[in-house]
Amino acid sequence: MGLLTREYERVPCTIEISHKFESLHAHVRFNDGSVVYPGDEVKVHGPELMAPFGEIVSEDREATIIRASKLEQLWTRMTGDFEVMELCEFSFSEEVIL
Repeated sequence: MGLLTREYERVPCTIEISHKFESLHAHVRFNDGSVVYPGDEVKVHGPELMAPFGEIVSEDREATIIRASKLEQLWTRMTGDFEVMELCEFSFSEEVIL
């Protein structure tokens, strides 16, 4: 893999979607042990999958991992902390007593 080139890998995966009161999540597990690194992208193939309320749906699919180039990996490592800070919400308001 070069400084600006990207690689593509097709891998088997299992997706799990939970739509419960206790847990609302979607997870992808690679069945061959593949690992996703900073800057990589993952595209899961197949039709949209919805879980009815109160259920967990699990299905085997295939995914494409688009590996980031060396330059993209470096950029993601350098700027990743700043992007995480955008998710934080800070409040400096006074405590209100009712």
